[in-house]
Amino acid sequence: MADGDAYVELSREQWRDLRRNTPLTLTEAELEDLRGVDDPIDLTEVTDIYLPLTRLLNLHFTGSRQRSAAVGAFLGEADAPLPYVLGIAGSVAVGKSTTARLLHTLLARWPEHPRVELVTTDSFLHPNKVLEERGIMHRKGFPESYDRRALVRFVAEVKAGSPSVDAPVYSHLEYDIVPGAVQTVRRPDILIVEGLNVLQPAPPDALAVYDYFDFSIYVDALAEDIRTWYVDRFHKLRRTAFSDPKSYFTHIAELSHEEATRFARNVWRDINERNLVENIEPTRGRAGLILTKGPDHSVRHVRLRRT
Repeated sequence: MADGDAYVELSREQWRDLRRNTPLTLTEAELEDLRGVDDPIDLTEVTDIYLPLTRLLNLHFTGSRQRSAAVGAFLGEADAPLPYVLGIAGSVAVGKSTTARLLHTLLARWPEHPRVELVTTDSFLHPNKVLEERGIMHRKGFPESYDRRALVRFVAEVKAGSPSVDAPVYSHLEYDIVPGAVQTVRRPDILIVEGLNVLQPAPPDALAVYDYFDFSIYVDALAEDIRTWYVDRFHKLRRTAFSDPKSYFTHIAELSHEEATRFARNVWRDINERNLVENIEPTRGRAGLILTKGPDHSVRHVRLRRT
């Protein structure tokens, strides 16, 4: 089936109308805490885009639970329903982390699934020491920089209903895995897995994290728009987080505006855009839903997979 046949495309206005009576349970103050760096999302965007999306996900979650219960009844099993796993993919700086945090908050306020956990695949990056030993520090964020087996094992154990599963913890400030730190996930109703490469296909004779998803979302935008957002975000981080003495990038805080702009554009061109073009964007067609943003970061249209 051609890609165009697999999806139905909805304008922002058509999508907004699918909200029906889904209530807005988020305040402006709460949204401020959920926004990413330099992300201009407002309550109108939440109302128009994310409330219909949570309605869709709740319907999908309910259907998944019903199918699981039917299989359990057929097998004569009375186990508690297994967690629903949602994947969120997209480029660096496209806003997927904000999308993940928003859905984490909004979905937890539906009575059907109060226990929602969010894990990012940054937690499964190899430590910097390993990346340096392998000579791939400059490819951090590319598929080979992750401990794929550990990520798949983690999601598989959560999906199987394990009482508790630990994930490593990544520090964006220190740009590395935090030794000995863990995030413990205890049998959630919904697990959200957010990351650059979560829609990657599996290598031969293996499973990918994608194989455990019940639904997936790809946050999309034109590469030139994402580049602008990346550079703008870089400057804001240079004035804030990078100035922290503990920051891995503290040296960047001392650069002039022009030097920092040149540095950010080079990083985008040599690393993030390459990763987007070679690895991330080719997986877009695997997503159950695609949110396409315009230059102002607002979602212009939505594509929902029919099959």
